[in-house]
Amino acid sequence: MVRIRGQIGAWPVDLTVELDAQDWAQLAQHITLDAPPVAPQAPASTPTANDALWQTTLELLRRAGQVEGPQLLEQLAGLAGGEAAGKRLLVRLRHCTQVRMEAGVDAPIYHWVG
Repeated sequence: MVRIRGQIGAWPVDLTVELDAQDWAQLAQHITLDAPPVAPQAPASTPTANDALWQTTLELLRRAGQVEGPQLLEQLAGLAGGEAAGKRLLVRLRHCTQVRMEAGVDAPIYHWVG
């Protein structure tokens, strides 16, 4: 199942598409993946600004215990220097094993589980 949410002009879009295994296989036949260019990686022992920002993000949520998504986005946008960077941190939090996200009434709630 694929859920697509967003807007087309002024019209809100909330679309759910259900595909069975045969549909996915047929779709996969039409997709070719090119290998992305490999960027040189910094040595693991050298901390980067992103590492420090990520650690600060985790510490912020750990201290709060739980925060609603919009409030957390506002804090992270200020911390990271912009809304787009704040959104990237929220996505990273969603996939972090130390964080649990639940659907709240109006917005998702991020919980620190350690």
